[in-house]
Amino acid sequence: MAVKTKLLKALILGAPASGKGTISSRIVKKYNVEHLSSGDKLRDHIEKQSDLGKQVKQYLNEGKLVPDDVIINFMVTELKKINHKPWLLDGFPRTVTQAIALWKVQPVNVVLNLVVPYEVIIERVKNRWVHLPSGRVYNIGFNTPKIIGKDDITGEELIQRPDDKPEAVQKRLEIYKSVTQPVIDFYAGKGILKNFEGHTSDEIWPKVTSYLDPLFKVNN
Repeated sequence: MAVKTKLLKALILGAPASGKGTISSRIVKKYNVEHLSSGDKLRDHIEKQSDLGKQVKQYLNEGKLVPDDVIINFMVTELKKINHKPWLLDGFPRTVTQAIALWKVQPVNVVLNLVVPYEVIIERVKNRWVHLPSGRVYNIGFNTPKIIGKDDITGEELIQRPDDKPEAVQKRLEIYKSVTQPVIDFYAGKGILKNFEGHTSDEIWPKVTSYLDPLFKVNN
């Protein structure tokens, strides 16, 4: 008799510019899972000027973190909407308080942690240039524009975002480590954390698929 297993409920962790977005989109495409990004959801609420969006925008405008209870209630509600499907959670939980609250009501069973050396991330982001009107992103040495400093399509100027400058990135990485390391430790203690080390998403991706492939064969 076949053993019925739980649906895959996965969480992806990784420092800013570690390739979480790239790896997440590949997981969604390959395994047909629901992708729930707390950042995307909150931005959508801000854009639509919902009550939650107004509340979140006020915290952000004041330079404050959105309180744990607000995020927890919101994300748990969102997760319940897709409870019958396999999902990948991105951007939540960010603190141990959030992780404990999530564990009580909607425990994840796989945690993917992208481990990219900080010096690699700083170098990567330092070389990142953006065409603001379109959102096109270039990376010198990886996805270099045809003419340095100009957008390939329009020929307009590229800019570097202020938070992509090395000193800003270093600060973001330090904050990430101090806030997220306890979350990593929490899931490691549950025995469900798996580290994926590498310098690029293309290097990390095969390791992710070799880990997830057997799980999806069991779960589907």
